[in-house]
Amino acid sequence: MRKILLILTLALPLIPALGFAAGAHPFSVHDMLAMQRISDPQVSPDGQWAAFTVRSTDLEANRGRTDIWLASTDGKTVERLTTHPENDWNPRWCLNGTLFFLSARGGSAQIWRIDPTGGEATRMTDLPLDINEFRVVPKLHKFLAVMDVYPGLGIQGTLDKDKEIANDPASGRIYDELMFRHWDTWEDGKRSHLFLIDPQSGEATDLMPDLDADTPTHPWGGLEEVAVTPDGSEVIFTAKILPGSQPAWSTDYDLYAVPTDGSGTIRCLTEANQAWDTEPVFTPDGKTLVYLAMDRPGFEADRFHIELRDWATGDQRRLDFVHDGLDLSPHGLVFTKDGKAAYCTAAYLGQRSIFKIDLKSGKTAMVHKMGRNGSVSLLKNGRLLFGHQDLRMPTELFTIKTGGKDLRQITHLNDARVAATLMGEPEQFTFTGWNGETVYAYVVKPYDFNEVEAFAGHKWPVTFLIHGGPQGSFGNDFHYRWNPQAYVGAGFATVAVDFHGSTGYGQDFTDAISGHWGDRPLEDLEKGLAAALEKYPWMDGSRVVAAGASYGGFMINWIAGQPFADKFKAFVCHDGNIDERMAYYDTEELWFPEWEHEGRPWDQGNGYQTFNPIDHVQNWHVPTLIVHGGRDYRVVDTQGMSAFTALRRQGVPARFLYYPDENHWVLKPQNSIQWHDEVMGWLTKWIR
Repeated sequence: MRKILLILTLALPLIPALGFAAGAHPFSVHDMLAMQRISDPQVSPDGQWAAFTVRSTDLEANRGRTDIWLASTDGKTVERLTTHPENDWNPRWCLNGTLFFLSARGGSAQIWRIDPTGGEATRMTDLPLDINEFRVVPKLHKFLAVMDVYPGLGIQGTLDKDKEIANDPASGRIYDELMFRHWDTWEDGKRSHLFLIDPQSGEATDLMPDLDADTPTHPWGGLEEVAVTPDGSEVIFTAKILPGSQPAWSTDYDLYAVPTDGSGTIRCLTEANQAWDTEPVFTPDGKTLVYLAMDRPGFEADRFHIELRDWATGDQRRLDFVHDGLDLSPHGLVFTKDGKAAYCTAAYLGQRSIFKIDLKSGKTAMVHKMGRNGSVSLLKNGRLLFGHQDLRMPTELFTIKTGGKDLRQITHLNDARVAATLMGEPEQFTFTGWNGETVYAYVVKPYDFNEVEAFAGHKWPVTFLIHGGPQGSFGNDFHYRWNPQAYVGAGFATVAVDFHGSTGYGQDFTDAISGHWGDRPLEDLEKGLAAALEKYPWMDGSRVVAAGASYGGFMINWIAGQPFADKFKAFVCHDGNIDERMAYYDTEELWFPEWEHEGRPWDQGNGYQTFNPIDHVQNWHVPTLIVHGGRDYRVVDTQGMSAFTALRRQGVPARFLYYPDENHWVLKPQNSIQWHDEVMGWLTKWIR
């Protein structure tokens, strides 16, 4: 569950509704998969170009394919730079304007070089292990790269051990500690380590040869968790270095420093803080290490604040990120040239926005609402470059003046694809929820909505979408797993509520759900649906269905046993727990249930039975589609099997869609098509 969010994106668009092309059709999963997915924009040293990765879907191969593209930051030129059948990604610039990138051409992931003005790519590394990610370190004239090795064995030892394991006729794995599996992968003893690679000699030096921990952290960390000191003498990195099984129930991620000389001596910089420390970056003058930190150990959804550490003296100064009275979590700090201010992104009222923060006073100003893309770059001409997306448009690159004016779109890779589809218009509204507090919600109107027909009494069915997390939010983005436009294209309007527990509304609002999974958010959901049906009389309150995943799947199972279930004709529950008590023993990151349910199942006063769907299955009666992935180790597949068993044993119409090769999400293109066909077919069946 948790931050592995079922992000159902609903919010206001950047631009007015597009005029539909002749022959345009309702949006579907096929349109979703046809979009070109832009990611990882990297600005050239002179600020004139942005290199970025574009993913396209190959349905025949049932996979995504990635290439490197270039766009001039003035918007005049956009061109594809690589065309190899194998994947190219992770573009990074050298100070002289050379562009490096990772490529799978040649049979393994290695660093390649290409002249951005044209020409063939040449291989820079030829290592026997895949490179997961890299960056250029100009001060050292080397690459900083990530590779997976067995601690203490190095590259050759890792190859030897892999061969030994492959030749062993016995297949059993032995584990003495937690976590023996994580997210969607069984632990195999390897760790992600940082290497310095000399492009001249090809020599790769493990900076932390004996470290039994991952950096970047798994499963979501990247090189945003790593910084190099201005003099190039040390690398600062994020890791969770704890003995025994403690990593399974601790959120004590610390910052460490390790020399670049290969000695492997590691020192902790944030030992005093038992909560999360991450995203280190140095100010332009190199005098201050800036990073993000949480306050509460064991709570992964605590807000981040900014710490500024004088690199010479070690003196610390705290800076809270507060905008319009709400304490928010900033990410991706990018400093102005004088180092007095920084630009960053933060979740705020249903979408991620760009902010400017004064590093002395802490004063913040919003620059732009950008959807859910999380990075921003500062150009030399006083503009910011970023990827923007919203409910009606997949990610495209934009620039804007640092003051928030003169927005310009510089890529248009998906304009024709978007124009060929009929989408619904999103609209945000508020209502009074739990504790008399304001709660935000969204609707997306039907693609064929017509004011005249609505006035005449025509009504449209409604899909009620419930986000995951539970500390999540309805991002203003073009999502590729749970896109509300897919439901709109199937003939529905959609309603979604950012119930108590959602992020971007201040930490108190987020904290309100812990220990209250089944009452406070349920009250918000009940009041939110009622408010939507009253505000939009063209919605058919007699034909409402609901769908959710992760925490949203838990909530579907919880609603199914409550009186609120009578409001719905059908449910879809994707990767949702039916038994919170047993789920504790099945999952891998124990800190999450221990915080949310106030202890361990055997502790006095814990809340595992307070809001537990399994205690109310005797009340289930709504037809339900259960979906689960066999490689979901966060919410294990037996939870979905148990829910299906409870439904069918009581004679409730149900269907079980099982993916043995998917994790918490459904990622393979053909599986995505099947998922959407099954979900839309199930929901429309029960509202006819």
